[in-house]
Amino acid sequence: MKLDEKAWMAQFCQAVKDEFGGRIVCIGLQGSRGRGEEREDSDIDMVVVLDRVELEDLHRYRRVVANLPCRELLCGFVSGKEELLAWEPGDLFQFYHDTAPVVGDLEFLRGTFAREDASRAVHTGLCNLYHGCVHNYLHERDEALLAALYKSAAFTLQAIYWLKTGVYVKKHRELWLELTGEERSVLERVLAFRAGEGPDLEKDSALLLQWAGATLREGVKQY
Repeated sequence: MKLDEKAWMAQFCQAVKDEFGGRIVCIGLQGSRGRGEEREDSDIDMVVVLDRVELEDLHRYRRVVANLPCRELLCGFVSGKEELLAWEPGDLFQFYHDTAPVVGDLEFLRGTFAREDASRAVHTGLCNLYHGCVHNYLHERDEALLAALYKSAAFTLQAIYWLKTGVYVKKHRELWLELTGEERSVLERVLAFRAGEGPDLEKDSALLLQWAGATLREGVKQY
């Protein structure tokens, strides 16, 4: 079933509004659809922030979205506002920039992260990419897992570019135009995988390992 995203979004927002009303802080869209880079089968990454979230609220949320068209594509993030304010600041950097609000906003998060939090997020991301690449090459030999690591690398590259320039480039293809060297090569592979090309375990592992390792050795604090 082809998704009419505008109509689907209106239906989703109305269903959530009818159920939770004034408790809604923000409804937003993340991921490839939020960037305008989706495929027909891309997930619909919805963000729903309420004043608070208890298990009963999750039951209610499941019920109101159960009969939406393309329910199998719906995923995302549901949270209470206070819990989100207490979140790891490095994660909030990406969360804030990657979310396109549809109802309400996330301005209450603006002061919750700073440059050093983005730097820490980059450092953690690089460590995870390096370890994940090594583990996959030695033990899993899984091309799908390698593609997932590259997908994570795209978000690390967004944060690195922000640290360098102060500009957050949301669309990956637009960011690719701004990058050079191995950074550009890594993001180019992300775009290729999204277009349907399969990873080359040898070549793509080598590129990811070289880039993540070199960036770690150079030190994130250079930005």
